Amino acid sequence: MAKHQKFFIPSVGDTHISYLPLAHVFERLCQGVMISGAARIGYYQGDTLKLLDDVAILQPTVFVSVPRLFNRIYDKVLAGVKAKGGIAAFLFNRAYETKKANLRRGILEHAIWDRLVFGAIRARLGGKVKHIVSGSAPISPDVMDFLRICFSADVYEGYGQTEQAAGLSMSYRGDLTPGQVGPPQLCVEVKLRDLPAMNYTSQDKPVPRGEILLRGHSVFQGYLKAPEQTAETLDSDGWASTGDVGQWDERGRLVVIDRVKNIFKLAQGEYIAPEKIEAVLSKHFLVAQIFVYGHSLKATLVGIVVPDAETLKLWANENGLSDKSFEELCAVPLVRDTLLKELTIFGRESDLKGFEILKNIYVTPEQFSIENDLLTPTFKLKRHTAKDKYNVEIERMYAEIE
Repeated sequence: MAKHQKFFIPSVGDTHISYLPLAHVFERLCQGVMISGAARIGYYQGDTLKLLDDVAILQPTVFVSVPRLFNRIYDKVLAGVKAKGGIAAFLFNRAYETKKANLRRGILEHAIWDRLVFGAIRARLGGKVKHIVSGSAPISPDVMDFLRICFSADVYEGYGQTEQAAGLSMSYRGDLTPGQVGPPQLCVEVKLRDLPAMNYTSQDKPVPRGEILLRGHSVFQGYLKAPEQTAETLDSDGWASTGDVGQWDERGRLVVIDRVKNIFKLAQGEYIAPEKIEAVLSKHFLVAQIFVYGHSLKATLVGIVVPDAETLKLWANENGLSDKSFEELCAVPLVRDTLLKELTIFGRESDLKGFEILKNIYVTPEQFSIENDLLTPTFKLKRHTAKDKYNVEIERMYAEIE
């Protein structure tokens, strides 16, 4: 493969594991790309909880996934390093910092550390992954760097929507700048629309910001038998609104920074982007999943937290609770108090603002999943459904705060 190519081109030597629903445009796009290059496609056994077992057997060279799974790998590895401590933690941190410094010079491999430290981590994805693609939701720059360091792979972040056949933009091969999704593809035009109420405008310095609008041959013509919904999304000139807020960086690459549809305002007037807060807090080693909620008549945020079963059990063993099951631990007040304290500290260390810090949480052992209708097929949280499901707990949390 020529180094100057913008993206990788799959060939007969490549293998892709398919686990996203085949009816979803993201996976349909992946299938088409793989077939066009005569690459192999392996299908998972149907249980996302066993996905990494399938990956270990198939040993794919191309791994396409969503931030939720990459965050889980990130959490597991760092939690494991912390638990080992001693010389193992020292070697990992030394290797990690060395490779992170090399990233700034465009170097992914390291002759010693790749074998000595990162070999076991690469085995989690089968040991042969050369290309990693993240899509469906924004991924943290820290996690992007982690994937490049630990897997010595080209990591791409793509951005798009079902209404636009999935591929609006994608970061370039060899561009190691985190946080951007590359320039627009040739099939679409992109512009930013001012959002004065959210303080995003074309006059912003140092770069213009606004809602991402697009039009082109890949943009849909409308929703089936839903003219009112179509009119809300498509204007008379063919521009489709995405509901996402973006900005252009100094090299003309698109950076997705916010979400219009999921923004809400607290009683004191602060605008809250819950997905941003969830992306930060979900990186804590004790957290598997989290749903952040704020009532417009309240001044504070609350959260529904699904702990990480393995790391919570380790914590329980150290705190005299080793006899309790995961479900029993989630009901222990000390667990809730510890998680809330940990997330408060972690949030502040991660530069969350005071009004973005959770003031109360409810701990549940039930995973958010497609099966219980809390996740979409690409593992995005269904906020309205989650609000309805946990409405009693949310009201109780606010009552406890008051």
